[in-house]
Amino acid sequence: MAAVATTPPDTVTKAPAVPGRPRGRRIRPARVTVNLVLIAVSVLYVLPLLWMVLASVSRTNSFRLKWPSALTLDNFDAVLNVDTTYRPMLNSLLLCGFGTAVTVVASVLAAYPLSRYRSRVRRPFLYTILFSTGLPITAVMIPVYSMFVQVNLIDSMPGTTLFLAASALPFGIWLMKNFMDGVPIVLEEAARIDGANTMQVLWRVVLPLMRPGVVVVTIFTFIGMWGNFFVPFILLLSPEKLPASVSVFTFLSAHDQTQYGQLSAFSLLYSLPVVMLYLLLARKLGGGFALGGALKG
Repeated sequence: MAAVATTPPDTVTKAPAVPGRPRGRRIRPARVTVNLVLIAVSVLYVLPLLWMVLASVSRTNSFRLKWPSALTLDNFDAVLNVDTTYRPMLNSLLLCGFGTAVTVVASVLAAYPLSRYRSRVRRPFLYTILFSTGLPITAVMIPVYSMFVQVNLIDSMPGTTLFLAASALPFGIWLMKNFMDGVPIVLEEAARIDGANTMQVLWRVVLPLMRPGVVVVTIFTFIGMWGNFFVPFILLLSPEKLPASVSVFTFLSAHDQTQYGQLSAFSLLYSLPVVMLYLLLARKLGGGFALGGALKG
């Protein structure tokens, strides 16, 4: 009688491994190193912010990072007045608001022909704009100050606003032109067939489709102007015209008399407009350029 081979009952048949599917997540030393470096960099950014928040509600006046023994709002009460906060914040809103509006409108009008028309001077002009974005503002302030003196624009809010807009214009044009390149030109051709002129095509076809790009330029321009200290410090002389970026300098002292609690409270209030602007406009950034549906049919 022939012997029959049987499979032991404790033997389990393993399923073959699926190609391309990892059996387990292996910890890579490179990934761990990168994560540790990112955590360390994040801590370096978080610690000053944490110190500023704690110092604003603390009675102590030091650089030490520690939890306050008793929370207080005296620092906010000390800075919430017309001369310290209200007037400088209003000046900053006027300077940066009007400057941002001028920059965005001028960037749109300048970026449209650069994006849609071809000419011999187009490439040199774009290279000039790219060079201007990297030019430090401190390198031109001496001739700008001399020019403002000659045309009697020193200590002028409109003059300072226009110069802030002009200094932010190269970056705005370059960024706006890149966003405008993503709008299909066939949509403009269809609008022109329907009888639209150039300005109607720009404001009714191109801008609605590149709204996220306009939002990005607006946010970056406003943030750059909001934190600008050097330009208003040089061009504005009257204390009642100084923006908050310059008035924060009054909290600093060379004789170790700096009120760090009041400085921290003012810094938190100073950052609120930028945070509010980002929260109001950030929802428009998630929409992207929904051009696929516009091209169908």
